[in-house]
Amino acid sequence: MRYLLVDRIMALEDGNKITGVKNVAMSEDFLEFHFPNNPIMPGIMLLEALVQLSGWLNAASSDFEKWFLLSRVLKCNFYGFVLPGDQVDLSVSVGAAPSQDLKIYRGSAEVNGKRKIKAEFQGSLVNLETIEEVEEQKRFFAILTRKIRF
Repeated sequence: MRYLLVDRIMALEDGNKITGVKNVAMSEDFLEFHFPNNPIMPGIMLLEALVQLSGWLNAASSDFEKWFLLSRVLKCNFYGFVLPGDQVDLSVSVGAAPSQDLKIYRGSAEVNGKRKIKAEFQGSLVNLETIEEVEEQKRFFAILTRKIRF
């Protein structure tokens, strides 16, 4: 199963920062068991949304040559629950990297201006073509940024 946890990319500062949105629908299958009769978006899914946003930042900043793969969570704090119907505002920025092989990002997510997660994580960049079809990802990015209209 594959979760796509960024519904729209709102802004991009090439190589530096990206913001996006995740809309949490009651029909999300991860809500079925987390928790029965009390659906709450799992915190790890919020972290994954930030990591995916980091991937889009790298893809767009490298002409879709690179993608970010998480290797370590350095810090992560949760501040409250994300519920069905919430629109989660996501933000990721580049942190100081210890080497060229490692990238560090700082991310946060908010609902109605209230912080839900703050995280710092690291990973490496891989060639996008080794994990995804590049032209398909370019088209998907155009949809996420509303560069393509239907």
